Amino acid sequence: MSTILVIEDNTAVREEIVEILGLANYTVLEAVDGKEGILLAEEKHPDLIICDLTLPILDGFVVLQVLNNNKETSSIPFIFLTSRSDRAEVRRGMDLGADDYITKPFESSELLNSIECRLKKSAVKKGNVLLDDPLQDLIKNRNVRYYKNKQLIYQEGNHPSCLFYILKGKVKTFKVCEDGRELITALYNEGFLGHVALINKTCYHESAEAVDDVELAVIPNADFDRMVAENNYAQGQLIKILAQNVDDKEGQLLKVAYDSLRKKTADTLLAVNKKYNNEGIRISRSNLAALAGVAKESFARTLSDFRDEQLIDIKKGVIFILDVDKLSRVIY
Repeated sequence: MSTILVIEDNTAVREEIVEILGLANYTVLEAVDGKEGILLAEEKHPDLIICDLTLPILDGFVVLQVLNNNKETSSIPFIFLTSRSDRAEVRRGMDLGADDYITKPFESSELLNSIECRLKKSAVKKGNVLLDDPLQDLIKNRNVRYYKNKQLIYQEGNHPSCLFYILKGKVKTFKVCEDGRELITALYNEGFLGHVALINKTCYHESAEAVDDVELAVIPNADFDRMVAENNYAQGQLIKILAQNVDDKEGQLLKVAYDSLRKKTADTLLAVNKKYNNEGIRISRSNLAALAGVAKESFARTLSDFRDEQLIDIKKGVIFILDVDKLSRVIY
């Protein structure tokens, strides 16, 4: 059974979580402060971490940053536990790389559902296909197509001939404005691609292009339609995926419309850095600028400012975020 590390200084809350997890047959490790939690995570390598946001010695933000900077612990699913209702604090934690958050007080079912969901996603990332998940069954034993950097995958206006699943690499979707400028609508890593057009039975409303070397599993339309028609669980999962897509697009539009240049640049760097697992951003400046919705020259000047402020470093064209915490403060 999976091992879960609980980092919580409140004895009553920690004991409640331990009891719930024990009844669910999880192996539980306990830490009462951030420093002890980091040491336990580095020593025991748990399958998932639940961490309170406000901790003595080192708070939850610091714990997450330290573990993200360690290759051996950076892939461990991380759930924040917080009594705060401030959305800025929650957003800050998610930008730092947290996988989910739970607000105290919480229901046992809420805690267990979040844990189960994160453990499943983690297993998929490690290559363990979950036999009880029809969306993962769908991608098994498929033909694989390979794309090079800047190679077009599909074009706006065409009708989908299949569904794609990104096995490796990153893909951008984009629209070209009337004046020829490119607006990147999303950046994808592992997951489904082109599903919106397929579900809506419409043509693609944007184009897709490989950002680096990409491997895509090719799923015939008929197989996808059959799964959706026959499996209620798959229908629910697809609704969640579509809802997340809508939230992401709305958030991007609001940023483009209202945020300052510094905020747009910082937010884009943090979001892309998370997709690269904090190992350096390997995307061209023009793509990053298009994703932020700003001119390339303006984006480059802001990058230079961030570099002078020692928020980022750039080595051989790769952008490294030196201080996630300080860069996050630019947004708020």
